[in-house]
Amino acid sequence: MIKTQQEMLQMLFNAVVNMEDETIGQLAENYIKMGYPAMEGINQGLIPGMKKAGELMEHGVYSIPEILICSMALDKGLSVLRPHLAKEKWEKTSRIVIGVVQGDIHDIGKDLIRVMMELEGYRVYDLGSDVPLEQFINKAKEVQANVIAMSSLMSTPMLGMEKVINMLKEEGLREKISVIVGGAPVSPEFAQRIKADGYAKDIAEALVLMDRLEKNSSPKH
Repeated sequence: MIKTQQEMLQMLFNAVVNMEDETIGQLAENYIKMGYPAMEGINQGLIPGMKKAGELMEHGVYSIPEILICSMALDKGLSVLRPHLAKEKWEKTSRIVIGVVQGDIHDIGKDLIRVMMELEGYRVYDLGSDVPLEQFINKAKEVQANVIAMSSLMSTPMLGMEKVINMLKEEGLREKISVIVGGAPVSPEFAQRIKADGYAKDIAEALVLMDRLEKNSSPKH
């Protein structure tokens, strides 16, 4: 029986929440074969599913191992749907290195922001979680990035954000690379104190912030 788009979106949502990383690829392929839009599959199926998984972790229902499998399911679904998007090339000039700072393994928010930035046409280099501070610098130099985006859900690791900014200064790169920060314990005041170029509390703010940086600058290498 052919399912409606809403039914298929619910199945994609459930596949992420229920850690169905082995079967979500076929489900996503079936969604496309039925002629449904890839973008809606991502925005109304996969991403809400990952957000729900994050809520389950916050409430103690899921722990890190479950979240990792949910994230794997998200990525497998994305790998099928992304090639069917109307955008076939990177539309923005900014190159972004993103990661969760050393000492923190919570990367759900970072993963969702990375996905949305990619969908908006940015070229994003994801370093993952618990990222050694110097790796932000090394990767930015390697790919000629002009933005470093860092997050942390823990108060002690977030202090590493200032160290990365200072390392950029030491390398003579601070004027070339913008730094944006976010995460539960991070505040606009903290961002201002460490002289970051911007702060975002959620996905929507991160996209607005990147749009502003995109308009005000371009890669300087």
